[in-house]
Amino acid sequence: MSQLLDDDPADQVEDATELRFPKEFDTARALLNSEVFMLLENRKSQNEAADAEAELPAVFLKTHIYCQRFSAFKNADTIQSVRSTLSSKGLHDYELTSLANLQPETTEEAKALIPSMERFSGEELQVQCAAVTWNRTFTPRTKNLL
Repeated sequence: MSQLLDDDPADQVEDATELRFPKEFDTARALLNSEVFMLLENRKSQNEAADAEAELPAVFLKTHIYCQRFSAFKNADTIQSVRSTLSSKGLHDYELTSLANLQPETTEEAKALIPSMERFSGEELQVQCAAVTWNRTFTPRTKNLL
């Protein structure tokens, strides 16, 4: 009987503010815009190198442009550094990815954009925001494909 109660869908409501996600997300890894851009850039290069007659779909090209525009980190080493730094701060993968993609400059902005960040003190959150800003600012502008 207790198992029936545990499987109640009402108890499993998704809520990002409380870091409750569907079970499918337990094994998934959220990607930074920069990571998506590198993957798409690699695929685009493969398509061009293969001299493929088939054009890439419009949604692919639009996503590529979007990720290029909002890609804060320009190489894999910097992305790894951001992930490593933020992972060591006890962030959930959703929080880590949101913080790196949205790049809030203040603790208030971070808490407004990512409500689950309320669990961190202002000082802890400022250190996390500063880590993202530092990596964005000092990223060498080189093209590094996966």
